[in-house]
Amino acid sequence: MNEAHLPATRLPRTVSVGALVRDQVATGTLTYKLRAMNFNFYYGSFQALRDVSMEMRERHITAIIGPSGCGKSTFLRAINRMHEQTPGTRAEGKILLDDQNIYDPATDPVLLRRRVGMVFQRPNPFAKSIFENVAYGLRVAGWRDRKKITERVERALHQAALWDEVKDRLGGSAIGLSGGQQQRLCLARAISPGPEVVLMDEPCSALDPIATLKIEELMMDLRREYTIVIVTHNMQEAARASDETAFMLMDTATRAGQLIEFGPTEELFTNPKDQRTEDYITGRFG
Repeated sequence: MNEAHLPATRLPRTVSVGALVRDQVATGTLTYKLRAMNFNFYYGSFQALRDVSMEMRERHITAIIGPSGCGKSTFLRAINRMHEQTPGTRAEGKILLDDQNIYDPATDPVLLRRRVGMVFQRPNPFAKSIFENVAYGLRVAGWRDRKKITERVERALHQAALWDEVKDRLGGSAIGLSGGQQQRLCLARAISPGPEVVLMDEPCSALDPIATLKIEELMMDLRREYTIVIVTHNMQEAARASDETAFMLMDTATRAGQLIEFGPTEELFTNPKDQRTEDYITGRFG
């Protein structure tokens, strides 16, 4: 099997992600799932994002790093229009999902969110059974066949590496799970409807190191099927788990978040092109 098609957790350490990306470019096998094009976002008169442009590769993990207040989470949530219900918000520019502008007036945000799932900073299981947490999105989408729902729930729990831990108590409350288990349950809930993209907003910030590593391993496994975009303050996490990394920074004059540098993770961390990127990853600020 070609190394480029091995699961990420099995890649030899001598093979760099940057080299794999370059190989994919050379062979024409690399495609883009998401593209931000001169994207601007406003909360009323305040501009939170300014001219963000980047291309996120299909079935890759893209990490977004930067200090607090630089617009990382705002950009992530803009990818599935989670700001929709916040009064006074507006977007300019484009975010393309498979070359379709998600901010086109004809785009249905409900249908968009079926294609773009989300996992939040803190585990937020519903006050329902483990089974019904994972089945929730399926029922909302109109699934009624109990057998198909059961099959999909089991598959999602397997994908989230949780099945063996909960298979004998699917009817029990999700609130009784540990923090790490709850976050994996939320991941199972996000992927059960079969999205194409999974957004993860600081998914490990509330977890201990062991649970964090388990989530990272899951992400690297899940990228064989999903495009993953993760916001993290943990640069070690970005370096370990992502294929490409975007560094964002708040402009001190306008206070708008902007993209400073974007590229293969290994290259960004070992040979950044912008001095501000180097200053951040070496701890000189942030």
